[in-house]
Amino acid sequence: QVQGVESGGGLVQAGGSLRLSCAASGLSSGAADMAWFRQAPAMAWFRQAPGKQRDFVAALRKSDENTRYADSVKGRFTISRDNAKNMLYLQMNNLKPEDTALYYCAAGHVYELNNSFRSWGQGTQVTVSS
Repeated sequence: QVQGVESGGGLVQAGGSLRLSCAASGLSSGAADMAWFRQAPAMAWFRQAPGKQRDFVAALRKSDENTRYADSVKGRFTISRDNAKNMLYLQMNNLKPEDTALYYCAAGHVYELNNSFRSWGQGTQVTVSS
């Protein structure tokens, strides 16, 4: 089973910063599952607040490092990756209370289509106090 590990969440005051990390690791329970994640041309971050649906935050296309963001985080968040380390990051600056949520990393095969992405970890909690 592919295991993802998100980390870097925590409690921060409004205006503060956090950097989230995501690593994919683990053994595959089936070759098709691991291949799907490894071959995914895009990676992304999503978040889910209690009682709300999962929302798109940011995505990155591996082929050209093109990125896109939800309007609510543009200019404050930056998605990036370290290909050598197989890591995905989300730098979050000027955090607001409405950014409070459980953050997940995901892989997807259609960069422009949010619902094509699949998460595989437990998420990391970000809480922003006012």
